[in-house]
Amino acid sequence: MGELSKLKGLGPKSERCLNEIGIHTVAELKAIGPIEAFVRLCNEGHIKPSLNFLYALVGALEDRSWQEVARNDKTRLLLELEDYRELRMIFSESGMR
Repeated sequence: MGELSKLKGLGPKSERCLNEIGIHTVAELKAIGPIEAFVRLCNEGHIKPSLNFLYALVGALEDRSWQEVARNDKTRLLLELEDYRELRMIFSESGMR
């Protein structure tokens, strides 16, 4: 068990999923951010996460429960996720990274 599973709301299974996509430390998760980590999990992971995993990632980084995040930040996070995906699509279509 590494440091990720010690964060609030993340356990060994969540840590294994994050490790699978190259996130092994809290610093790496912070640098990537919960939105990009969630998108990577959706695109590269063997287990496709539900939105609850996104809420858990945010909660883990902010020391809050995923239920609180879902209740208070759901709309904002869904908009951020949509914006992130749209930007990725625009950059991939234009050949930019």
